[in-house]
Amino acid sequence: MSLNRWESIKRFLHFANNNQAIPGADKLYKVRPFLNALLNSFRNIPVDEVLCVNEQMIPFKGKSNLKQYMPNKPKSWGYKVFVLADQHGIVHNFELYTGCIQPCPGHPDIGASGNIVLSLTSNIPTNMSFKICFDNWFCGVDLQVILERKNIHSVGTVRQNCLAGCTFTYDRTMKAKGQGMHQEKTTNHDGVHLKAVKWYDNRPVTLLSTFLGANPNSEVQRWDKKEKKIVHIRRPNIVSYYNRSMGGVDLLDSLLALYRIKIRSKKWYHRVVFHMLDLTVKH
Repeated sequence: MSLNRWESIKRFLHFANNNQAIPGADKLYKVRPFLNALLNSFRNIPVDEVLCVNEQMIPFKGKSNLKQYMPNKPKSWGYKVFVLADQHGIVHNFELYTGCIQPCPGHPDIGASGNIVLSLTSNIPTNMSFKICFDNWFCGVDLQVILERKNIHSVGTVRQNCLAGCTFTYDRTMKAKGQGMHQEKTTNHDGVHLKAVKWYDNRPVTLLSTFLGANPNSEVQRWDKKEKKIVHIRRPNIVSYYNRSMGGVDLLDSLLALYRIKIRSKKWYHRVVFHMLDLTVKH
Protein backbone atom coordinates (compact mmCIF):
# COMPACT_ATOMS: atom_id res chain seq x y z
CA MET A 1 0.00 0.00 0.00
CA SER A 2 1.34 3.41 -0.93
CA LEU A 3 1.74 6.18 1.62
CA ASN A 4 -0.86 8.37 -0.08
CA ARG A 5 -3.35 5.50 -0.08
CA TRP A 6 -2.83 4.91 3.64
CA GLU A 7 -3.15 8.61 4.46
CA SER A 8 -6.44 8.75 2.54
CA ILE A 9 -7.83 5.79 4.46
CA LYS A 10 -6.73 7.25 7.77
CA ARG A 11 -8.20 10.64 6.92
CA PHE A 12 -11.70 9.25 6.29
CA LEU A 13 -11.64 6.72 9.14
CA HIS A 14 -14.75 7.43 11.26
CA PHE A 15 -16.62 5.39 13.86
CA ALA A 16 -19.59 7.64 14.65
CA ASN A 17 -21.88 10.13 12.95
CA ASN A 18 -20.76 13.61 14.00
CA ASN A 19 -24.15 15.09 13.09
CA GLN A 20 -25.88 12.96 15.72
CA ALA A 21 -23.43 13.79 18.52
CA ILE A 22 -24.60 15.91 21.47
CA PRO A 23 -21.82 18.33 22.52
CA GLY A 24 -20.52 17.57 26.02
CA ALA A 25 -22.73 14.51 26.52
CA ASP A 26 -19.99 11.94 25.91
CA LYS A 27 -16.29 12.71 25.57
CA LEU A 28 -15.79 9.41 23.76
CA TYR A 29 -18.59 9.84 21.21
CA LYS A 30 -16.07 9.59 18.35
CA VAL A 31 -15.37 5.94 19.20
CA ARG A 32 -18.34 4.95 21.37
CA PRO A 33 -19.97 2.53 18.84
CA PHE A 34 -16.59 0.84 18.32
CA LEU A 35 -15.94 0.51 22.08
CA ASN A 36 -19.45 -0.83 22.73
CA ALA A 37 -19.01 -3.52 20.06
CA LEU A 38 -15.73 -4.62 21.64
CA LEU A 39 -17.24 -4.66 25.12
CA ASN A 40 -20.05 -6.95 23.99
CA SER A 41 -17.49 -9.35 22.52
CA PHE A 42 -15.23 -9.32 25.60
CA ARG A 43 -18.15 -9.89 27.97
CA ASN A 44 -19.15 -13.03 26.05
CA ILE A 45 -15.77 -14.70 26.70
CA PRO A 46 -16.04 -17.48 29.34
CA VAL A 47 -14.91 -16.06 32.67
CA ASP A 48 -12.08 -17.61 34.68
CA GLU A 49 -12.49 -18.13 38.43
CA VAL A 50 -9.70 -15.70 39.39
CA LEU A 51 -9.79 -12.14 38.01
CA CYS A 52 -7.91 -8.91 38.66
CA VAL A 53 -8.62 -5.21 38.24
CA ASN A 54 -5.84 -2.79 37.34
CA GLU A 55 -5.03 0.31 35.32
CA GLN A 56 -3.63 0.35 31.79
CA MET A 57 -2.10 3.18 29.80
CA ILE A 58 -2.61 3.85 26.09
CA PRO A 59 0.62 5.73 25.20
CA PHE A 60 -0.11 9.23 23.91
CA LYS A 61 1.69 12.57 24.30
CA GLY A 62 -0.42 14.74 22.01
CA LYS A 63 -2.95 17.39 22.94
CA SER A 64 -6.07 15.98 24.56
CA ASN A 65 -8.04 16.77 27.70
CA LEU A 66 -8.32 13.02 28.34
CA LYS A 67 -4.56 12.56 28.65
CA GLN A 68 -3.33 11.43 32.08
CA TYR A 69 0.08 11.27 33.76
CA MET A 70 1.02 8.21 35.82
CA PRO A 71 4.72 8.24 36.78
CA ASN A 72 4.77 4.64 38.03
CA LYS A 73 3.73 3.18 34.68
CA PRO A 74 6.24 2.23 31.93
CA LYS A 75 4.40 4.68 29.66
CA SER A 76 3.71 7.67 31.88
CA TRP A 77 1.60 9.77 29.47
CA GLY A 78 -1.54 8.59 27.77
CA TYR A 79 -5.16 7.56 28.16
CA LYS A 80 -6.02 5.63 31.31
CA VAL A 81 -8.07 2.45 30.96
CA PHE A 82 -9.45 0.40 33.85
CA VAL A 83 -9.31 -3.28 32.90
CA LEU A 84 -10.85 -6.45 34.31
CA ALA A 85 -8.75 -9.44 33.17
CA ASP A 86 -7.89 -12.96 34.25
CA GLN A 87 -4.48 -14.37 35.14
CA HIS A 88 -3.65 -15.02 31.47
CA GLY A 89 -4.32 -11.45 30.33
CA ILE A 90 -7.73 -12.15 28.76
CA VAL A 91 -9.87 -9.01 29.04
CA HIS A 92 -13.50 -9.36 30.17
CA ASN A 93 -14.38 -5.70 30.69
CA PHE A 94 -12.79 -2.27 30.41
CA GLU A 95 -13.64 1.39 30.86
CA LEU A 96 -11.79 4.38 29.45
CA TYR A 97 -11.27 7.12 32.03
CA THR A 98 -12.82 10.46 31.02
CA GLY A 99 -12.27 12.44 34.23
CA CYS A 100 -15.31 11.40 36.27
CA ILE A 101 -16.37 8.03 37.70
CA GLN A 102 -20.06 7.77 38.54
CA PRO A 103 -21.50 5.33 41.11
CA CYS A 104 -22.45 1.94 39.75
CA PRO A 105 -26.24 1.67 39.26
CA GLY A 106 -27.87 -0.14 42.16
CA HIS A 107 -24.96 0.45 44.54
CA PRO A 108 -24.07 3.28 46.95
CA ASP A 109 -21.32 5.78 46.16
CA ILE A 110 -18.15 4.42 47.80
CA GLY A 111 -15.64 6.65 46.03
CA ALA A 112 -14.12 6.63 42.56
CA SER A 113 -11.82 3.64 43.15
CA GLY A 114 -14.59 1.44 44.55
CA ASN A 115 -17.18 2.58 42.00
CA ILE A 116 -15.00 1.55 39.06
CA VAL A 117 -14.49 -1.97 40.48
CA LEU A 118 -18.24 -2.41 40.97
CA SER A 119 -18.83 -1.19 37.42
CA LEU A 120 -16.25 -3.55 35.90
CA THR A 121 -17.55 -6.55 37.86
CA SER A 122 -21.23 -5.85 37.11
CA ASN A 123 -21.21 -8.51 34.38
CA ILE A 124 -19.64 -11.18 36.64
CA PRO A 125 -22.19 -13.85 37.70
CA THR A 126 -23.06 -13.64 41.39
CA ASN A 127 -23.25 -16.50 43.91
CA MET A 128 -20.60 -18.50 42.03
CA SER A 129 -17.57 -17.72 44.26
CA PHE A 130 -15.52 -15.76 41.75
CA LYS A 131 -12.39 -14.14 43.16
CA ILE A 132 -11.22 -10.57 42.44
CA CYS A 133 -7.74 -9.13 43.13
CA PHE A 134 -6.80 -5.43 43.14
CA ASP A 135 -4.12 -3.12 44.52
CA ASN A 136 -4.30 -0.53 47.30
CA TRP A 137 -5.78 2.23 45.11
CA PHE A 138 -8.98 0.21 44.69
CA CYS A 139 -9.08 -1.78 47.94
CA GLY A 140 -11.33 -0.72 50.80
CA VAL A 141 -13.61 -2.21 53.44
CA ASP A 142 -16.85 -0.93 51.85
CA LEU A 143 -15.92 -2.40 48.45
CA GLN A 144 -15.08 -5.83 49.84
CA VAL A 145 -18.28 -5.94 51.88
CA ILE A 146 -20.43 -5.20 48.80
CA LEU A 147 -18.59 -7.80 46.71
CA GLU A 148 -18.86 -10.45 49.42
CA ARG A 149 -22.63 -9.94 49.69
CA LYS A 150 -22.80 -10.94 46.03
CA ASN A 151 -20.63 -13.97 46.87
CA ILE A 152 -17.67 -12.51 44.95
CA HIS A 153 -14.57 -13.01 47.10
CA SER A 154 -11.82 -10.38 47.03
CA VAL A 155 -8.24 -9.78 48.13
CA GLY A 156 -5.97 -6.78 47.75
CA THR A 157 -3.22 -4.71 49.24
CA VAL A 158 -4.65 -1.98 51.43
CA ARG A 159 -3.48 1.31 52.89
CA GLN A 160 -3.25 1.46 56.65
CA ASN A 161 -5.51 4.52 56.90
CA CYS A 162 -8.33 2.54 55.21
CA LEU A 163 -8.48 0.16 58.19
CA ALA A 164 -10.13 2.31 60.85
CA GLY A 165 -9.59 0.97 64.35
CA CYS A 166 -7.09 -1.70 63.21
CA THR A 167 -3.59 -1.25 64.61
CA PHE A 168 -0.55 -3.36 63.71
CA THR A 169 2.96 -3.57 65.11
CA TYR A 170 5.16 -0.63 64.14
CA ASP A 171 7.32 -1.07 61.05
CA ARG A 172 10.58 -0.60 62.93
CA THR A 173 9.60 -3.30 65.43
CA MET A 174 8.83 -5.78 62.66
CA LYS A 175 12.09 -4.87 60.92
CA ALA A 176 14.04 -5.54 64.12
CA LYS A 177 12.51 -9.03 64.36
CA GLY A 178 13.59 -9.79 60.81
CA GLN A 179 12.08 -10.66 57.47
CA GLY A 180 9.12 -12.99 57.46
CA MET A 181 7.33 -11.63 60.50
CA HIS A 182 3.59 -11.23 60.04
CA GLN A 183 0.54 -10.23 62.07
CA GLU A 184 -3.12 -11.04 61.41
CA LYS A 185 -6.29 -9.28 62.57
CA THR A 186 -9.88 -10.45 61.96
CA THR A 187 -13.23 -8.72 62.35
CA ASN A 188 -16.87 -8.79 61.25
CA HIS A 189 -18.13 -5.71 59.44
CA ASP A 190 -21.82 -5.55 58.50
CA GLY A 191 -22.01 -9.33 58.70
CA VAL A 192 -18.93 -9.93 56.51
CA HIS A 193 -15.82 -11.63 57.91
CA LEU A 194 -12.63 -9.71 57.04
CA LYS A 195 -8.99 -10.67 57.56
CA ALA A 196 -6.12 -8.18 57.48
CA VAL A 197 -2.51 -9.39 57.39
CA LYS A 198 0.65 -7.30 57.70
CA TRP A 199 3.86 -8.96 56.49
CA TYR A 200 7.40 -7.62 56.60
CA ASP A 201 9.63 -8.57 53.67
CA ASN A 202 12.08 -5.94 52.45
CA ARG A 203 9.39 -3.49 53.52
CA PRO A 204 5.98 -3.89 55.17
CA VAL A 205 2.85 -4.69 53.15
CA THR A 206 -0.74 -4.99 54.38
CA LEU A 207 -3.43 -7.05 52.68
CA LEU A 208 -7.18 -7.36 53.23
CA SER A 209 -9.36 -10.28 52.18
CA THR A 210 -12.78 -11.83 52.70
CA PHE A 211 -11.68 -15.44 52.08
CA LEU A 212 -7.94 -15.71 52.81
CA GLY A 213 -5.74 -15.42 55.87
CA ALA A 214 -2.13 -15.89 56.90
CA ASN A 215 -2.25 -19.69 57.22
CA PRO A 216 -0.94 -21.94 55.82
CA ASN A 217 2.50 -20.34 55.45
CA SER A 218 5.05 -21.18 52.80
CA GLU A 219 8.81 -20.70 52.53
CA VAL A 220 10.53 -18.30 50.14
CA GLN A 221 14.18 -17.45 49.61
CA ARG A 222 15.62 -14.01 50.32
CA TRP A 223 19.12 -12.56 50.35
CA ASP A 224 20.26 -11.55 53.84
CA LYS A 225 22.54 -8.50 53.72
CA LYS A 226 23.95 -9.07 57.20
CA GLU A 227 24.74 -12.76 56.88
CA LYS A 228 25.66 -12.46 53.18
CA LYS A 229 23.75 -15.55 52.19
CA ILE A 230 20.34 -16.77 51.04
CA VAL A 231 17.91 -17.45 53.89
CA HIS A 232 14.44 -19.00 54.06
CA ILE A 233 11.60 -16.91 55.47
CA ARG A 234 7.91 -17.56 56.05
CA ARG A 235 5.34 -16.05 53.69
CA PRO A 236 1.60 -15.90 54.54
CA ASN A 237 -0.85 -17.65 52.25
CA ILE A 238 -2.65 -14.40 51.39
CA VAL A 239 0.58 -12.91 50.00
CA SER A 240 1.31 -16.01 47.89
CA TYR A 241 -2.18 -15.99 46.43
CA TYR A 242 -2.09 -12.27 45.66
CA ASN A 243 1.30 -12.47 43.92
CA ARG A 244 0.13 -15.44 41.86
CA SER A 245 -3.20 -13.90 40.78
CA MET A 246 -2.62 -10.16 40.36
CA GLY A 247 -0.42 -10.00 37.25
CA GLY A 248 -3.02 -10.44 34.48
CA VAL A 249 -3.12 -6.81 33.31
CA ASP A 250 0.68 -6.47 33.60
CA LEU A 251 1.08 -9.58 31.45
CA LEU A 252 -1.31 -8.06 28.91
CA ASP A 253 0.72 -4.82 28.83
CA SER A 254 3.98 -6.68 28.25
CA LEU A 255 2.49 -8.64 25.33
CA LEU A 256 1.01 -5.50 23.76
CA ALA A 257 4.34 -3.68 24.01
CA LEU A 258 6.09 -6.32 21.89
CA TYR A 259 4.20 -5.62 18.65
CA ARG A 260 2.29 -2.41 19.26
CA ILE A 261 0.86 -0.62 16.20
CA LYS A 262 2.70 2.70 16.07
CA ILE A 263 0.75 5.43 14.35
CA ARG A 264 1.20 9.20 14.11
CA SER A 265 -1.98 11.21 13.83
CA LYS A 266 -3.45 14.55 14.89
CA LYS A 267 -6.75 12.86 15.75
CA TRP A 268 -6.77 11.78 19.38
CA TYR A 269 -9.05 8.80 18.90
CA HIS A 270 -6.78 7.06 16.39
CA ARG A 271 -4.47 5.97 19.20
CA VAL A 272 -7.43 4.52 21.13
CA VAL A 273 -8.72 2.61 18.10
CA PHE A 274 -5.40 1.01 17.22
CA HIS A 275 -4.74 0.11 20.84
CA MET A 276 -8.06 -1.71 20.93
CA LEU A 277 -7.14 -3.49 17.70
CA ASP A 278 -3.91 -4.65 19.38
CA LEU A 279 -5.97 -5.81 22.33
CA THR A 280 -8.32 -7.77 20.08
CA VAL A 281 -5.51 -9.44 18.12
CA LYS A 282 -3.90 -10.51 21.40
CA HIS A 283 -7.04 -12.46 22.26
